[in-house]
Amino acid sequence: KDMFINGGFNVYPAEVEGLLLAHPDIAQVAVVGIPDERLGEVGMAFVVATSGTFPDPADLVAWARTEMANYKAPRCFEVVDALPVNASGKVLKYELRKRARSAQGA
Repeated sequence: KDMFINGGFNVYPAEVEGLLLAHPDIAQVAVVGIPDERLGEVGMAFVVATSGTFPDPADLVAWARTEMANYKAPRCFEVVDALPVNASGKVLKYELRKRARSAQGA
């Protein structure tokens, strides 16, 4: 299942990713749900920046909140050089979830 529940709302990462790709500094993006004490889960976005840009994660959070419903907007962003993919090019979201949990200290 590629969905998470944020404060009782179903969030579909594919929809959020599509919205985030409208940002000029985002070349690729993958969104995963990460545990949150208050809301159950919140979104975390891993972004590959457009060539020559260095987006500020705080600016991306603020931008996302203006572009989509608050419950859909990722609470944190991490800029990465590349997204982990399998041989057929599919993003390995379980790797991103693992990385997000270790960043949270969980």
